[in-house]
Amino acid sequence: MTDAADRTGIDEDASSFRYYRNAVERHWDPAEIDLSADVERVADLDADAFDSLRRTLALFGAGEEAVTEDLSPLAVVLDDVDDQLFVTTQLYEEAKHAEFFHRYWTRVIHAAEDRRGEARSDPRDASWFNDAYDELFERNEAAMERLLTEDTPENRARAYCHYHLTVEGILAQTGYYGVQSSFDGSTPGLPELPGLVEGFSRIRSDEGRHVGFGMRKLKALVAADAVDPSLLHDLTGELAMLVQDAVSAAGREEDEGVTPADLAAYAAEKHAERMNQIVDATADVPDVEALTRLDE
Repeated sequence: MTDAADRTGIDEDASSFRYYRNAVERHWDPAEIDLSADVERVADLDADAFDSLRRTLALFGAGEEAVTEDLSPLAVVLDDVDDQLFVTTQLYEEAKHAEFFHRYWTRVIHAAEDRRGEARSDPRDASWFNDAYDELFERNEAAMERLLTEDTPENRARAYCHYHLTVEGILAQTGYYGVQSSFDGSTPGLPELPGLVEGFSRIRSDEGRHVGFGMRKLKALVAADAVDPSLLHDLTGELAMLVQDAVSAAGREEDEGVTPADLAAYAAEKHAERMNQIVDATADVPDVEALTRLDE
């Protein structure tokens, strides 16, 4: 499959190049985020809240490591230089996200466990994840790897649906919304965690670009009649059910802050919104500034 057989060189007006430039201009370093306040405040969480926070962070950390590993096949098959420029920034950013969650666990979570006299936990322990979460990422990996042997429009659509639209556009964005809403200082009974909120804000901004890239690729495939919209509806509907089950592992209804029911409703809203922007010829994919704005 060829994206740009009739054009060579950088196109500064291409959406992929503009996403690339946005990534360059918004560079950040996970090692520069101050976690000192979080170390003190996480230590004061009660046992249930601390366990919920650990579970949520484990889900995010494992997810970021998985998508860092899974993106490589797309980088191999893309042959448009602007797409390649963008995907190099995405690979770099996914690696930074994985580092942030590793750093938060080893600096903040381990410090809290030490104070509590608990054994240091492992964020990769299988007990943090439910079956739906595991299946979602296994299917994402398979969809991306299929591009290396069968690079067809339908398989590209499946890859974008799994990776950019579902894992990043619905699952991750839903989780970021939940954590930022819970620990921004506005929820009674929960502390403000400025390091965590800053990290999530930075990551969420990065992933706005990632989601926009995938949505534009899907919209172009639909507009060119290269894939039937029913493929996208059927696949994302199926994946949305896994998302609903996966987010149920992030907390309990009785916990302070955003509940699993709130997250499920947010995920459903994001799914409907993204699909309409992709398959409706009169709807636009939000521009890069709207996708990276954090005012939801």
